[in-house]
Amino acid sequence: MIVAVDVGGTFTDFVAVDEEGRLLAYKILSTPRKPEQAVVDGLSRLPKVEEVLHASTIGTNALLGQMGLELPKVALFTTKGFRDVIEIGRQNRPRLYDLYFDKPRPIVPRELRFEVDERTLANGTVLKEVDPGEVEQYAKKAVESGVVSVAVSFLHSYINPSNEARAGEVLRRFFRYVSLSSEVAPEPREYERTSTAVVNAALMPLVGRYLEELGRYAESRGGRLYVMSSSGGLVTAGEAARKPVHLIESGPAGGVVAAAEFAKILGLPRVISFDMGGTTAKAGTVVNSEPSITTEYEVGGEAHHGRLVKGSGYPVRFPLIDLAEVSAGGGTIIWRDEGGALRVGPVSAGAEPGPVCYGRGGAEPTITDANVVLGRVAQLLGGEMKLDADAAYKSFRRLGDPVEVAWSAVQLANLEMARAVRLVTVERGLDPSEFALFAFGGAGPQHAAELAEELGVKTVVIPPEPGVFTALGMLFADSKFEARASYPRDLEEAYRRLEESLSPVGPTYYVRLADVRYQGQGWELVVPVGRPASLEEVRRAFEEKHLATYGFKLDRPIEVVTVRVFAVVARKRPRLREPEATGEPKPTHRRVYFGEWVEAPVYKREELPRGFKTEGPAVIEERHSATVVPPKWRVEVGPLGSLVLRQ
Repeated sequence: MIVAVDVGGTFTDFVAVDEEGRLLAYKILSTPRKPEQAVVDGLSRLPKVEEVLHASTIGTNALLGQMGLELPKVALFTTKGFRDVIEIGRQNRPRLYDLYFDKPRPIVPRELRFEVDERTLANGTVLKEVDPGEVEQYAKKAVESGVVSVAVSFLHSYINPSNEARAGEVLRRFFRYVSLSSEVAPEPREYERTSTAVVNAALMPLVGRYLEELGRYAESRGGRLYVMSSSGGLVTAGEAARKPVHLIESGPAGGVVAAAEFAKILGLPRVISFDMGGTTAKAGTVVNSEPSITTEYEVGGEAHHGRLVKGSGYPVRFPLIDLAEVSAGGGTIIWRDEGGALRVGPVSAGAEPGPVCYGRGGAEPTITDANVVLGRVAQLLGGEMKLDADAAYKSFRRLGDPVEVAWSAVQLANLEMARAVRLVTVERGLDPSEFALFAFGGAGPQHAAELAEELGVKTVVIPPEPGVFTALGMLFADSKFEARASYPRDLEEAYRRLEESLSPVGPTYYVRLADVRYQGQGWELVVPVGRPASLEEVRRAFEEKHLATYGFKLDRPIEVVTVRVFAVVARKRPRLREPEATGEPKPTHRRVYFGEWVEAPVYKREELPRGFKTEGPAVIEERHSATVVPPKWRVEVGPLGSLVLRQ
């Protein structure tokens, strides 16, 4: 049995599939202080485990300062004169007019940054070789200071890594965890490359121990552990432990992969992946079955309406699925500010204590409580988790009329989530009205249709098992391994060398990408590259994307800064079954609020046969979620039991 596990802020989701294609899906509450505990508890319910496919936010949570996930003491070995590069940064100010803003605290304190007297020139010529004795001397000082993990970032090592490699050989005699920038981020830009190496070094002990523990448990059950990477592919646990920056956006990537796979099955060329869980809502885009990829992220930083605030976190240069994330999940707290205005988020009730209706000690009303008050949600986990509607109703009283406040809060949450969708569509030169909205996560189907109205989207798809869809997506993910090089002299030769370096993986096919800019520009766009690689084709692809993104083109030569290759090893996908229900379903009825109270039919999703149609208002309940069909919308059961909503 293959099982996928997605650790979220509120729930940990499990989806298992057997040889016959039968799915078993369930949720348990997460254990934030010891995330592996929920994983082990959930896996212990299964009689047999062959493979464990895992997505986790442990790396991000550690950098955000979550209790119980303290970062180890890290040292940085860098070129003489560059010890302060991670503190100087780019001089970005997240809040331009805030005189009291404090920059993010450097992961490596100044006294643990060691300057090595070596130098490689920008053309790759080694001007001064590294002295192993000097590196050893500094290594001993680091050991005396209690350092657990080290990062190495020498000038221009992305062109010639020989000095870094020699330093790494020495350091590995003293430290188990060594992060070389030439292995983790062989790209230009000293600050971002050094930051990536440091973040990787900081996470190696924590993520390594976490994966080792889970790996041992999987092996004790006769299985192997694989990890979902931020780029949308599975990697081995060993690869993830060596490069834990793989896991920065591990969990959300699985949902986008699943949306891409189901879009292909349903024949939808353009879809918006919308994942609303208990803590956040995340949006991404899929065009022609390929998720959009970006190459830089600031981990542990601030976000403003889904947009990462530059300079507020730690830059990481690593390929990942392009996502926007906002604090609008089922557990997001509703409150009033000092001026009396109603606010939604960013604070979340999380798994402990959770929304008021969970009856676990929560006192602040949340989005889930609002949906309970409005009659949209009446139960969770197929009725195993009873919801206290009276407690939810009472929690809103101090904010005003409970129904009015709950209705306003849902609309505010929808506006916030629409901003996230526009970040990955409108701001990328894409028109959201040309897309279908794929909505999942425990709370996504409750808000999908009204969110689509806000965006001008006419089609909404609720896939099977939406409450655990991210975990389900991992079952459809291929193994994916990445290599890259900077400033190639010969484009095709550079790609060929990268592919050869990945050949032991045994890929079914390769995906080629390039980071391209106009000469003189400061930042690049990522474009696909064909076979054989042609500079003229790269230019055409770049200019098309530049025009779509920025609205103009320049009469200027282009520059290929970085070439990257993904080696993709296809995995066997599970065979999902069509709905087995037959006959006409018999709904119950309850009052549901859509600006006014209406008596709406309530269906059980497992009782809906293929081709079933009805019009809103209606609610379709299932074990891990509930789909709200507003007035003026109609719904039909499509392939594999997907619910297709249209206006």
